Amino acid sequence: MRHFGHIAPQVRQRLFYREPCDFTADSPARVLAVALGATLYSPAIRPTLADDIRKQAGRGVISMVICLEDSIEDSEVPQAEENVVRQIVELATRPVGDLPLLFMRVRTPEQIPDLVRRLGSSAALLSGFVLPKFTEERGVPFLEALAATEAAHGRRLFAMPVLESPELLHLESRRETLDGIARTVDKYRDRVLALRLGVTDFCSAYGLRRPPDMTAYDVQIVASVIADVVNLLGRSDGTGFTVTGPVWEYFRRQERMFKPQLRRSPFLAGRADELRQELIDHDLDGLLREIELDRVNGLLGKTCIHPSHVLPVHALSVVSHEEYSDARDILRPDREGGGVMRSAYTNKMNEVKPHRAWAERTLQRAEVFGVAGEDVGFVELLAAGLTG
Repeated sequence: MRHFGHIAPQVRQRLFYREPCDFTADSPARVLAVALGATLYSPAIRPTLADDIRKQAGRGVISMVICLEDSIEDSEVPQAEENVVRQIVELATRPVGDLPLLFMRVRTPEQIPDLVRRLGSSAALLSGFVLPKFTEERGVPFLEALAATEAAHGRRLFAMPVLESPELLHLESRRETLDGIARTVDKYRDRVLALRLGVTDFCSAYGLRRPPDMTAYDVQIVASVIADVVNLLGRSDGTGFTVTGPVWEYFRRQERMFKPQLRRSPFLAGRADELRQELIDHDLDGLLREIELDRVNGLLGKTCIHPSHVLPVHALSVVSHEEYSDARDILRPDREGGGVMRSAYTNKMNEVKPHRAWAERTLQRAEVFGVAGEDVGFVELLAAGLTG
């Protein structure tokens, strides 16, 4: 599989200075953690789940979560488990082709070995499990169950803990909760692919809900938790993990209070002005702004609940030619001693030692999402992704 693999090869050659790399579900964890991109959630109760997975793979979705937790009613759990087992077994019988990285979001630790047992050989399609309401106390049993299941079945299984508990939000318990989470995920580091943020649950603890013209970073109590999670768990010194961006809840037009957040100038060419209006009409201008704020605040990838959110996340994850040029210059072997230089684009300072970690992260993203051509921006990537 590869990002933008659903786009015709000749179009990719025109868009990319360096195309996204190929990878598989068996690729190294460092590659898969970056490659997650827009992780699309789907309720496990859907009767067309196998078809949905195939269809979304053909549209460029790289990672999906089949949800047995908050997206279904408590009374639906047994039925949803039966459905997801039946659908994945059916999926495994179809002709081999590229499928997204598949994860299951479970409610209890006991579901992990039970579902893998019921899936039998079809469990080979699973890349791992999403662990809800993760704290040290609640998380350890999940990770123990995952490790035992992995050992019993001889199949690598990753965990993606969701940080969404009230204890993490509340000021008096935040530091202790964060320390406990850090101890737990460090102990199981080889199995933790990424940490996910459950911002909807954070807002719920205070009866809040951000409108479509506001981002998670405009909700100060949420922004403070994101900052603390990245501070302790997202460091670039080798101790950190990939932390993914929060879900964007909106996909149909809402009444607006503020002006659209997309400037017209990047959309002036071709059908781009029509594309701009389409994004605004579906409240995706707010999503685009939040994706940019995710990255500048140390997050990578995003939880998505609607297919229309996937392409914007991926288009804004592509490394620009300017970013790539800066990163390569900073990491040149003859620059190891440090120093400062003017960028090749002659518009900024590149300081070797302070910018080194940024450059390393940028090249990791470039490997998976590619590098855009010199004159290609996110508008062209969005337009090409929509037309295929």
